[in-house]
Amino acid sequence: MATAMHDLLNTKDAAPRVGVTPGTLENWRVAGTGPRFIKAGKRVFYDPADIEAWKEANRFQSTAEAA
Repeated sequence: MATAMHDLLNTKDAAPRVGVTPGTLENWRVAGTGPRFIKAGKRVFYDPADIEAWKEANRFQSTAEAA
C-alpha cells in the first residue's frame, strides 16, 4: 500500500514519534541507524509505517537481548 506524499512526515514532525530530537534523527540518518527515510531532492521525509517498523525492530525484552 503506497503512502501519499501528504501522509509523510518531515524530520521535525517525525522526531517526536521516534522519541528523539530532530538533530538526533539527522545524525541517525548519517549513521544509518534510524528509521528508513525518503529523499526527495534536498527534502527528507519519513513514512509513519517505516517509523513503526523501526520501533518494532528495536523492541527488546532485556539488555542482553539488545546486545
